[in-house]
Amino acid sequence: MINHKEQVVNYFKSGIKTTNDFKIGIEHEKFLFDKNTNKRATYEIIIKMFTALNEFGWKPIMENQNIIGLKKSGKNITLEPGNQIELSGDQLNNIHEACAESHDYLFELQQVTKKLNLNIVSAGFDPISKLNEVPNNPKQRYEVMTKDMPNGGSLSLDMMYRTCGTQLNLDYSSEEDFVKKFKIINSIVPISIALFANSSIVEKKNSGYMSYRSKVWQDTSRGGLPEVFFDNMDFEKYADFAINFPLLFIQNEKKYLSGKKYSFLDFMNGKIKEIENRLPTEMDLTTHLSTIFTENRLKKYIELRSMDTCGWDCLCAGPAFNTGILYGNLDETYELISKWDKNKIINAYFEAPKKGFNTELMGKDLYYWSTLLLNLSKKGLKNRDILNSSNQTETKFLTHLENLINKKTTNADHMINKFSKSENLNDLYDK
Repeated sequence: MINHKEQVVNYFKSGIKTTNDFKIGIEHEKFLFDKNTNKRATYEIIIKMFTALNEFGWKPIMENQNIIGLKKSGKNITLEPGNQIELSGDQLNNIHEACAESHDYLFELQQVTKKLNLNIVSAGFDPISKLNEVPNNPKQRYEVMTKDMPNGGSLSLDMMYRTCGTQLNLDYSSEEDFVKKFKIINSIVPISIALFANSSIVEKKNSGYMSYRSKVWQDTSRGGLPEVFFDNMDFEKYADFAINFPLLFIQNEKKYLSGKKYSFLDFMNGKIKEIENRLPTEMDLTTHLSTIFTENRLKKYIELRSMDTCGWDCLCAGPAFNTGILYGNLDETYELISKWDKNKIINAYFEAPKKGFNTELMGKDLYYWSTLLLNLSKKGLKNRDILNSSNQTETKFLTHLENLINKKTTNADHMINKFSKSENLNDLYDK
């Protein structure tokens, strides 16, 4: 049972790995649409899709009598509130392996979606549906979240039902290593928003944003980019942050209860009467940490969460970009961002969803900083010198970003230009 802050600190310490044992985990979400109606896939269709995926070795994950996901080896397919599907990848050794995993999943997904007459959309925000048109599913925690989340953020339900992101999970070798990595990833959030912007179309119109997904997350309960994250956040400081953070829900005897009246500290102090004042387990802590929806967060590894979902041609670019910086070129990148003013970073964070590369940070636009960071990442991946069977390094996965930088055109720009000319819904679907 957890009743002291030191236990939470030790939880984070238990994630420390040697550099040789560092892993890479990628999570990415997709929207599914019925080809005939251009409406989001219902739960009934999702069940058919999950059943069809059984032939590829996927096994069901059940909650009561309902299928809420699939598992195979070290990876899962999970069901999001609006029936978005997310691949939570295995912990792998390099980008070559992680990207191969994603492409194997794509092959399986394409076979099944073709049979069921479904389209895939790889965008950060649903480009077609209104909020009241999005179906739901019987996953229990979402009922509590749908009721409570709007109280702390006006666009919380849009986050739940109409966004898709790409997430990268990386390791740390010491508390000092975590401090550096966490400061870097929070400092470059505005650059990540601009560089990976891919949610410009909303309800079949140009939203006026490059990344409307990022705008939504800024107005989501429990989200954002807390100022405290820039103050050399160590394990104890993050423990203080997490302990005093409100509970979203409490899982008790397979039921989900609203936690809105309590913080995790109340839980640790045995003050929650609805569960007979029991103390939290490590599983309760893990659940709580996963309901902190900030741009980046800490578990027993670091989660980077600021990238819009993008198409299969660029899916590996974001993970490669961040891996090059954090695993291959940490000190040089840290030296760069350590000179930045946190208030200017936060200001750029709020402006980036709309202005994209034209956002200013420390007297330069985000295009300038993106170019600089891409070069640092490329150097880092070369330093790693991990080769595939064709003797290519992980730098091959930066090609999409190099083309983007050379043309000064993001995925969001491309979609605005393409869709605005014809407003053909087929332009929004993956090819």
